Amino acid sequence: MPKITVYEKPTCTTCRKVAKLLIEYGVDFEKVNYFIEPFSRSQLQSLLKKMKIKPSELLRKKEEIYKKLKIKEKNFSEDQILELMIKHPDLVQRVSQTYPKHFHSEKFICS
Repeated sequence: MPKITVYEKPTCTTCRKVAKLLIEYGVDFEKVNYFIEPFSRSQLQSLLKKMKIKPSELLRKKEEIYKKLKIKEKNFSEDQILELMIKHPDLVQRVSQTYPKHFHSEKFICS
């Protein structure tokens, strides 16, 4: 069975809980710290397509950078939001995972 890829921030409590749960259940997975290995535009677009969501739906709204950039007040396009997420990885909702094609669920996002 192909691996699940978990895109995470290791200091995130929920990310650590998800990794622990996957290990406990013997699930083969790969962790990617997207602060060390930042998303490229094409990579993030591909993940969004697999999850069948728009950039605004993967946006982490509790972060200070969200408030600082006044994202809520401004009328950013989805493309602009994508660019902001690439520039500021804190804006990407955690934990994001991609599953092999034969899995039922294609997205798992938690805050």
